[in-house]
Amino acid sequence: MRNFAYLLGLFVVILGFVSFDLFTQNKQLERSVFAAQTRDLSAATEKLSTLHSTVEQSLIFQDEKALNNELDSIWRMSSDLRKSVANLPIQPEVQNEWMRYLGKIGDNAKQAAVTGDYENWQKKMNTVAANLHAFAEEWNTATVAFYENDGDMKKWSNNHTTDLSESPFMNVSKQLKTYNETDFPLTASESDYEKKRDLQHIKDEKITKSEAIKKFKNFFPNIDDALVTVTKSSDDAPYPFYHIQFIHGSKIGYADITENGGHLLSFLLERPVKKHPLSHEEILSTAEKFMKKVGYSDVKIAESRENHEAWHFVFSRVHGEDEALVYPDSIQVKVAKDNAEILGVNAMEYIQEEKIPTQGEVPIDWEKFFSDQVSVEETKKIYTANKSLELRKCYEVIARLNNKSNDSFRIVIDAETHEVIKNEKLN
Repeated sequence: MRNFAYLLGLFVVILGFVSFDLFTQNKQLERSVFAAQTRDLSAATEKLSTLHSTVEQSLIFQDEKALNNELDSIWRMSSDLRKSVANLPIQPEVQNEWMRYLGKIGDNAKQAAVTGDYENWQKKMNTVAANLHAFAEEWNTATVAFYENDGDMKKWSNNHTTDLSESPFMNVSKQLKTYNETDFPLTASESDYEKKRDLQHIKDEKITKSEAIKKFKNFFPNIDDALVTVTKSSDDAPYPFYHIQFIHGSKIGYADITENGGHLLSFLLERPVKKHPLSHEEILSTAEKFMKKVGYSDVKIAESRENHEAWHFVFSRVHGEDEALVYPDSIQVKVAKDNAEILGVNAMEYIQEEKIPTQGEVPIDWEKFFSDQVSVEETKKIYTANKSLELRKCYEVIARLNNKSNDSFRIVIDAETHEVIKNEKLN
């Protein structure tokens, strides 16, 4: 009897250890799922904002070449966003309506480029641009409400099966149904997506997984005690890196650090952002100090924009000979408004330093290049890559659309061929 009691007790202890191990594994899996969902939602939000800006930018031009460039961008962006939407942890009703709406935007852009019916496109897109703006605001509100459930992993994981009436995306779904009916009354087929450009290899010495974690904690000391998990990119990846997922209280996110050289490739942190923001100068100063800390000392602030919770900065490498900004060697930084905490970094382009070619210039008559409702406010010369990934000397133009919105745009135009390389709205 005594031996039996001993064996029974031993069995209970072993069972307890096994149960605890399974519980720990499940928690780690939940954290990984939550981190992936957070990343997907954040990416969709940024892509939606970019698509809205590009649709508005298509209203600027009457030059056929410039307008076709915008139409091509809209077609690709809408397809890329549809791909992201398919992976979001939201209700099927919302996904289906969103996929339909984005598909119709892409198809109409492609059709306008083929038929040359630009007048009809711009007439329709005036309404679509306004609706995309309203939808982006509603989407941001719903996403914030969604993040408030970060303490309930079961609710996060099972959210796509819950009743839509209980979802923060209920208003989003209603908006999309309305926009699908009013903006695109005719049925349109869904468009394919364009493959993403592969990144080139770098040749620095390789670092270990432990060294990658050490670099991560050095770059971000305010979360150095976070719970982290590290995975490595696949063997055939064009750009080998360590993917570090972390959770630190209400903060959750990831960092990608290259295996060769241990360069900070990208970083994203999600957390509630409080009110009472700091000044723009304080936040920019923090971003500039961070650039030097991670070893990016040859850059200069190229642009800045904001939303309700963060400032988004772009730092570009300064060309030594003419001090022009080399845009392909740029770093994007996202900084919280409440305490200047670094929320996001994207340095993929910077770590591939470009060779600057010598090129010619051909002046542009801006009155003939832009439509009558556009006024040119500023021009300067920069270097940036065209569609063929060739580095080109360009004019960077700040132009204002003199309509009800009175929006300003930054337009990058090849100084020799006059191809529109880039076009974006300034907030």
